[in-house]
Amino acid sequence: MALPSNVGGADRKLRAIVGVVLAVVAVRALERGQGTRGTVIWFAAVPILFTVFTRYCPLNELLGRDTCQRAAPDTSTETLRKKVPP
Repeated sequence: MALPSNVGGADRKLRAIVGVVLAVVAVRALERGQGTRGTVIWFAAVPILFTVFTRYCPLNELLGRDTCQRAAPDTSTETLRKKVPP
């Protein structure tokens, strides 16, 4: 089952940056013995990175948001006339 994509463009780049930063902070916290803090931050980073790789965000779907750039179908009369043979 393929997930519909609703994350793209600048939104996806921002999520990637935030996800990687949170993952690094989580690992550093775990290295320092701050287990609870590191685990909480890790559980925040994983869903963000999931949305980056799958290009799908369930929250976006619930809110009706779609940040993917989709090409609009060309329905101008000039194009339609060119496609119809004489």
